[in-house]
Amino acid sequence: MRQTAIRNAFEAFLKRRALKLTTQRRRIFDRAFETHEHFSAERLYRWLVDEPGTRVSRATVYRTLGLLVEGEFMHSLDAGRGELVYEHTAGHQHHDHMVCLSCGKIEEFVDPMIEELQLAACVRKGFELVDHDLRLLGYCKACRRTRSAMGTPAADETARAATPEEAPSAGE
Repeated sequence: MRQTAIRNAFEAFLKRRALKLTTQRRRIFDRAFETHEHFSAERLYRWLVDEPGTRVSRATVYRTLGLLVEGEFMHSLDAGRGELVYEHTAGHQHHDHMVCLSCGKIEEFVDPMIEELQLAACVRKGFELVDHDLRLLGYCKACRRTRSAMGTPAADETARAATPEEAPSAGE
């Protein structure tokens, strides 16, 4: 879906809520859809402050991002760093995320087998799936190397060490 078509759909979404596509909202929309990065509301606000154009308040950035998410033009993702990050999804294929707990890198991926397993689980439970997101938390390749060099055990080693036989009981 082209950005103009998405902007027209966003404007129609706003009209249904008795809101207008103001100059500030248009600027926020355009900047958010120019990037293919995941970004926080604060980062988007800083981009807008640093670039020439109509002044946009921080509150308007947060409210407009909320509208874009509500209208399903963008998705938000809790990357585990204390703030949501956003990405535009209108016109893009569904994907999931791997989030590095050390550097914050977000890796997108698509796995048809995972999608099939999720759908099968819904069918077994009689659950009507409307939407979903999958977020895997761990360490990227570079951070795993750094952790290994520092002597920090890998997550899978830590998990193996805590098998039921070896794990302390609740009374210990």
